[in-house]
Amino acid sequence: MAQSNSAFFDEAANAIRGCIALVMGKRDSSSYFDFSQRGLVGSLIAVLAAMILAGFGPLLLGAPMPSGAATQSIVINAVLFVAQAFTAYLALRQMGRQDGFIPYLVASNWVTLLSAILLLVATIFGPLGIIVLLGTAVIAILTFVNIGRFIVTLAPLQIGLLFLSQAVGVFLALGLVTLILPAPPMP
Repeated sequence: MAQSNSAFFDEAANAIRGCIALVMGKRDSSSYFDFSQRGLVGSLIAVLAAMILAGFGPLLLGAPMPSGAATQSIVINAVLFVAQAFTAYLALRQMGRQDGFIPYLVASNWVTLLSAILLLVATIFGPLGIIVLLGTAVIAILTFVNIGRFIVTLAPLQIGLLFLSQAVGVFLALGLVTLILPAPPMP
């Protein structure tokens, strides 16, 4: 059992190096990610950890949150994740690049975990956390483009189409979630 945990932590360490390589624009960034079935499962664990961190992380830091807001955050993030994955699959299939779906998903999932950590750090800084938040947004866009370039090896127009499909899918899912789930009560 310890070897299994060790393998996951080794995969996580390599994936973090891969995320940093994506931010730096290194062409060899794909070499840090595991695109096998085991690597996909590891990245899904990472995105699940990111969702839990986004939901309950502020509570752990002592930030006031309304009752049920953390769980609602996890549900919303899960729906948005499914929408993102589904629209990415559809877009890549339309481009004839289904082979890039798993690599895209693996790299994106690890970037999601790193983004969740940065967003949690932003809450620690209070009002100054807006700087970390803006930096995280820039990093997210940069990594998205570099995942398209170096991981999936898409042309610039294809990256734009993938981005557009993701935006539409996420906005539609967010609208659907807003209709179904009530707004959390104010603290």
